[in-house]
Amino acid sequence: MFLSTWSFDPAAGVVLAVAAALYVLGVVRLRARGHTWPLRLTLAYLVLGLGSYAVVSFGFLGAESTDLRWAFTTRIAMLLFVVPGLVSLGRPIALARVALGPAGRRRVDRATRSWPARVFGNAIFAPAFACVVFLVFLTPVSAILRDSPASEWTISVLAPLCGLLLVLPIAAHSVVRTAFFITVEFLLAFVELLLDAIPGLLLRLNDGVLDHAPAIVGRLPLWFPTPLHDQHLSGDFLWFIAEIADVPVLVFLFVRWMRLDRREGKRLDELTDEEMDELTRQHLGQRS
Repeated sequence: MFLSTWSFDPAAGVVLAVAAALYVLGVVRLRARGHTWPLRLTLAYLVLGLGSYAVVSFGFLGAESTDLRWAFTTRIAMLLFVVPGLVSLGRPIALARVALGPAGRRRVDRATRSWPARVFGNAIFAPAFACVVFLVFLTPVSAILRDSPASEWTISVLAPLCGLLLVLPIAAHSVVRTAFFITVEFLLAFVELLLDAIPGLLLRLNDGVLDHAPAIVGRLPLWFPTPLHDQHLSGDFLWFIAEIADVPVLVFLFVRWMRLDRREGKRLDELTDEEMDELTRQHLGQRS
């Protein structure tokens, strides 16, 4: 049932074709200059990244998201966090920087260092954004979105794009942070591990159907859940995915902290004794 249910999403088909064509074009352009791009990165992007997007969009979650609450919420969570994370394994930002030449590299760098990238690529913003999005599932708005074909196509495009804005700047380490800022990110990321669980817990523990969607009429398969059980399943999957999605953020923060610590240690090692003494006096002077 789960593996045999498929449905074509035109919007997802366009996104899939464009994303694959741009990546392959970058690889071909790089080879035309006499350079090679690792095959493992290409496979990671096409098979894991775009492959997971195709499975989510055309498979059971996409086909049944109109009728099943848990399929709808799981599809959005996957498109928002899991698919962009797998896409980032192919390092599309790095490919764009080397394939577009010096001028293109400057444009990519400006884009990754722009204020939207700094905001979305903030490890504090990503879990908070997820919590706000998932709170929509507690309202009748989720039923409206499930029943509208236009919103379904919009979700197929906007959800992975928003996920890429959240994941790629962090994965590419394109924004330089201070040690203090990274420490604050760590603390808030741990707090948001608890915040992300709230929407899923509310869906799971509530004994009333929160979206007030009308019951589906007609013959239904034997496995089809009741509206309340459907909502409980939605909460279970949402809770699980939201907590798992925070783990890569913590890993990226840890890697960023290690790189910053190594860079600062190297800079201190290069100082002369006189420069170190002066730096120490300045530090003590600021504290006093």
